[in-house]
Amino acid sequence: MKVIFAGTPEFAACALEQLLRSGFKIVLVLTQPDRPAGRGMKAKASAVKRLALKHRLDLMQPQTLKDPGLLETMNRLSPDVMVVAAYGLILPNAVLQLPRLGCINIHASLLPKWRGAAPIQHALLAGDTETGISIMQMDEGMDTGPVLLQTRMKIAADETAQTLHDRLARQGGEAIVRVLRELERGELHPQRQAQRGASYAAKLGNADAQINWQNEAVQIERAVRAFNPNPGAYTTLNGKIMKIWKARLEDHVGGKPGEIVSVERDSIVVACGVGAMRIEEAQRAGGKRMPAREFLQGFELKPGNCLGA
Repeated sequence: MKVIFAGTPEFAACALEQLLRSGFKIVLVLTQPDRPAGRGMKAKASAVKRLALKHRLDLMQPQTLKDPGLLETMNRLSPDVMVVAAYGLILPNAVLQLPRLGCINIHASLLPKWRGAAPIQHALLAGDTETGISIMQMDEGMDTGPVLLQTRMKIAADETAQTLHDRLARQGGEAIVRVLRELERGELHPQRQAQRGASYAAKLGNADAQINWQNEAVQIERAVRAFNPNPGAYTTLNGKIMKIWKARLEDHVGGKPGEIVSVERDSIVVACGVGAMRIEEAQRAGGKRMPAREFLQGFELKPGNCLGA
């Protein structure tokens, strides 16, 4: 089976690695152009590009998939299937129709729930207790195509976007290998998605990660986990950004939303709109993330101070 692979971040690289280990012939890899990253804003290769170069795979980084030259190249390769995982570019109909077995997407949710760009974060923000991988036959809609396979997993109470991402990435790699093997044998029968229960996981940015202390503590604690590691849930302390990396719920202890009600040896308790939150790991502006015990060293923080003011 000849496979074109399209993907960009670590989630996609995990799937590509599994395909390579399983012996599939990757005839072309597509990934996003290098993007500026880090403090120096230097161009950085995607995780998929680094893996493709390591294995000396043919690689292209088009700005668009509508380029006639690209389509000609893909057509000349006569691919059996195109596997797509967190690629970041919309596939035009000409690409969808090109492979013999169509284009197959690895999506990190139980479709039709959480269609869109940020299913992992939205699952955590919503307090979902279960998620999984959907392997989907792509159509022109936004994650609306028929499903070939779904696998499920429980979401742990302390799950972060990073830990859930890593588990789903491994599961996604295993699932796509299984699907491609069954496709070769003609043993898969696509199932149309139900419209009932469909939801959209819009892309999230820095503004979404700002903590609103008027919210219930349970919502804020979910946000801390959902935005870990990127971009990090944040508030302000004395007018400067303070990121919160680890927290747990506390019983209501009085105080107005955002007010520090207790400063202890290894934690900071903050009142929320309903309930309270105990901060156990944080980061000052320009500093490193650290346990609250270390965070509290070097400056005075006392009950009555307010976060987010």
